[in-house]
Amino acid sequence: MNIKFKKLNKTIINCKKCGRLTDFIKKISIEKRKQNINENYWGKPVTGFGDVNAKLLILGLAPAAHGGTRTGRAFTGDKSSDFLFRCLYKTKISNHPYSINLKDGLKLKSTYITNILKCVPPGDKPTAEELNNCSGYFNSEVSNLKSLKTIVTLGKVAFDNCIKFYQKNYNFSERLKFIHGKIYLLPNDIKLISCYHPSPRNVNTKLISEKMMIVLFKKAKKITAI
Repeated sequence: MNIKFKKLNKTIINCKKCGRLTDFIKKISIEKRKQNINENYWGKPVTGFGDVNAKLLILGLAPAAHGGTRTGRAFTGDKSSDFLFRCLYKTKISNHPYSINLKDGLKLKSTYITNILKCVPPGDKPTAEELNNCSGYFNSEVSNLKSLKTIVTLGKVAFDNCIKFYQKNYNFSERLKFIHGKIYLLPNDIKLISCYHPSPRNVNTKLISEKMMIVLFKKAKKITAI
């Protein structure tokens, strides 16, 4: 990892800008979930991870309460990550079909994964102020990814907030509608692909399937040339 990302990630991990979120992740880490009661929770803001020379960025809204907030890595240790990494492995973006913890040896091919918000909000509903407080970190991540070509957003909320970010920080005024698999063009010739979130609810209701997500990531690889 290069020095810019090391400094950024250190700043993110030590961030306490949002009192509500700081208190919430502390509460989660103390109370824990029954099946994880004997584990030590990460209990801090969660940084992005992957290839810092990535052409592809996978973007979620926030770490899961008992996934990233527990393990210390985005999309790690929960059912959403299980589904996602089976698909990433089958499209040869990751080196194995699981994301369990920081010591699992996971590697990504020209891909970086992060969240708009670095702390899980109560009810998965962040305030405008919390999103604004975190926007600078996402801006730094995008700026540090010098080879970035494509962003895949997981879920409508991540999609909407990614667009808001570009509207706020760039000369971008287009109104884009979330449609699974659709490709849009953002400033700096960045392509945006919207994808249903791989949540258990979306999987169980068949809103998203492995086949659908594999097709989408194959498309992302093709237009990104990785």
